[in-house]
Amino acid sequence: MSQVSCRMLLALALALCGGSALAQDWPTKPVKLVVGFPPGGTTDVLARLVATRLGEKLGQQFIVDNRGGASGMIGTDAVAKAPADGYTLLFSSSTLATYQALYPKVPFDAARDFEPVATVAFTPYVMVVHPSLPVHSMQELVAYAKKNPGKVNYAASSPGGGQHLAWEMFKRSTQTDLVYVPYKGTGSLMPDLLSGTLQAGIDNVAVLTPYIKSGQLRALAVTSEQRSPLLPSVPTAIESGFADYKVIGWFGVFAPAKTPPAITQKLAAAVNAVMNEKPMRERLAELGAEPQVGGPEAMRKLLASETAHWGKLIKDAGIVLQ
Repeated sequence: MSQVSCRMLLALALALCGGSALAQDWPTKPVKLVVGFPPGGTTDVLARLVATRLGEKLGQQFIVDNRGGASGMIGTDAVAKAPADGYTLLFSSSTLATYQALYPKVPFDAARDFEPVATVAFTPYVMVVHPSLPVHSMQELVAYAKKNPGKVNYAASSPGGGQHLAWEMFKRSTQTDLVYVPYKGTGSLMPDLLSGTLQAGIDNVAVLTPYIKSGQLRALAVTSEQRSPLLPSVPTAIESGFADYKVIGWFGVFAPAKTPPAITQKLAAAVNAVMNEKPMRERLAELGAEPQVGGPEAMRKLLASETAHWGKLIKDAGIVLQ
């Protein structure tokens, strides 16, 4: 064997040993878990639950760092440009899969600039209408909308957000003419939805369940594959005859690209262990979220699939944001 080959093998061995040692020691100081949205939303709440347990499990504090702005892109970009040492991580929602398609200029590439670490949770939506609208199912909503084109309005926060895209998907798949009324967030649209000024809406199951149970809103269907434990009598869209209508919010942990695999694998194992804990699963159920267990490859496949799906919808619908 030549001296060059020996040196190459020695360098490889040292790199492997170094990565293993790095993972064994990591973390040796507090870890920042960046959330691209202000405190209080679903992403923030889930991040804090996960951060607390990761800190207890790994022996170092995990600090949630809220960096809101630009629909989450400011915080996301900060992580993309952070050192790849495992001490700055991203807790992202499914918005990560839509940036490249929605905006003409994005300072990062979701697939290139991040190492997927672990899935955390899915959150199904529920489609609702105001009781004044004479429909009781998704099929009836389609029939009513086709008889009354342009006369059914729906509320959704921020153009290009999950609610807006869920309705666009519904409109295109059913060829119905529904009118989009944008709002800044769920808090601002709820009064108009509850008063009947707006006729339809879609949001996280946990957010809308109290209004459904009080009779202020009528649930048509949930958008996950299975019924929600919070609304066991409400059918899924699939059960309602819409086999391809599945919309979920998802949440996961990402690291900057080129973070050593030994670190991401150690972190993924810790996240998965946390999501398997009974108290965590019970708390997420109260929030209308479904715990998920999956490592880097599962998160990578989910991101790729969602990016392709929503990218096509956004392009076909001609949605472009500045």
